[in-house]
Amino acid sequence: MKIIKVKTTDRFQNPHGVEAKKIYETNKANVVHMTLNPGESLKKHTTPTDVFFYVLEGEGVVEIGDEKQTVSADMLIDSPAGTPHCWYNESPDVLKFLVVKLSQ
Repeated sequence: MKIIKVKTTDRFQNPHGVEAKKIYETNKANVVHMTLNPGESLKKHTTPTDVFFYVLEGEGVVEIGDEKQTVSADMLIDSPAGTPHCWYNESPDVLKFLVVKLSQ
């Protein structure tokens, strides 16, 4: 059994300049734990694989393609491969979510 403690996992450099921690990585899937502090956002980008997001804590705005929606804890958001997407934390609280990238 392998157990990952997110709190003690090292952050990694990313183009968004936000707290990101790889917590699971295999040839079938990757999981990144993201934290956006108030006012932080991700740069709009695409991924070559399907992705889904699961909100752990807080409230934020997710933009996928032409759609923008406010989401909060316990919501799962689908983002198909090749579709531009980004996140914004416009709230006064921390936003935490998982990014799950599925292999092709």
